[in-house]
Amino acid sequence: MPVPVMADGLPPSLLDMLGPDIEILEWDDSPTSAALARAVAFITYGHPRVDGALMDRAPNLKLVSNHGVGVDHIDCAAAKSRGVLVGNTPGCLDAATADMTMALLLAAARNVVAGDKFARSAAFTHYDPAFMIGYEVSGSTLGIVGLGRIGKQVAKRARAFDMKILYHNRGRDEAAEKELGVTYASLDELLKQSDFVALNCPLTAETTNLISRRELSLMKSTSILVNVARGAVVDHDALLSALKSRRIAGAALDVTSPEPLPRDHPLLELDNIVIAPHLGSAANRTRRRMEEMTVQNLNAGLRGEPLPWRVV
Repeated sequence: MPVPVMADGLPPSLLDMLGPDIEILEWDDSPTSAALARAVAFITYGHPRVDGALMDRAPNLKLVSNHGVGVDHIDCAAAKSRGVLVGNTPGCLDAATADMTMALLLAAARNVVAGDKFARSAAFTHYDPAFMIGYEVSGSTLGIVGLGRIGKQVAKRARAFDMKILYHNRGRDEAAEKELGVTYASLDELLKQSDFVALNCPLTAETTNLISRRELSLMKSTSILVNVARGAVVDHDALLSALKSRRIAGAALDVTSPEPLPRDHPLLELDNIVIAPHLGSAANRTRRRMEEMTVQNLNAGLRGEPLPWRVV
């Protein structure tokens, strides 16, 4: 008999990997959900919230296999206390997410999005060398907040632009300093010195609203903030104020809080921000590998074997 697994909006490519031994139940977290009552495992594809209350309504739940590395939408402490395994897909998306960090940095610095809109408009009738002067990337200072796997990949790319690279972690990484030529700095010093600030840290209690009014006030008026971490790492009200007042030059976000932003959110009206719809890992080979790892975690857990990539 197929094993019932509750999942949210899986693409055909992932469904094809599961095979006939898995019965996919449409995600239903309502109080009367029959899927919850039956599910032995969850696949969290679009990051639905999985908390203790939801787990308590799934009496047969043994495993949550997350498509992605971030598990801030899963209460891992609640899972551990209930004996529910949690797996994710680390490592395979580092390069693609670092590529997106640099893409957003370049887009914001060199007016790529605004320039594209203008070039398509009726207003573009002649070339003006004084128009849309952006910010130099080569030779500038990049501050990386979170020098983990993705942050290190960002540093490698930044070196190709001859950037001076500062980083901030909870502690120094002397091996990375030697390998990548990066320099440790306190968060305040990083914000004060950097021309570009890239957020590549996980979302935790400590990093929620890590960048707020005080932190933005420390940044240069010519600096650009790039967030490819999680939306809640940045206080959006504080960012709105800083961008409207030109306290900082600009921002580029791959993530927001909430996601997506309400269609009438004031950030969407600004001309000094670039917003992408969470494309960090949205590259063909990366997404394929994420799907494979998601299925491998699921199959191992259902067989009672150790998860290849276990969080809890």
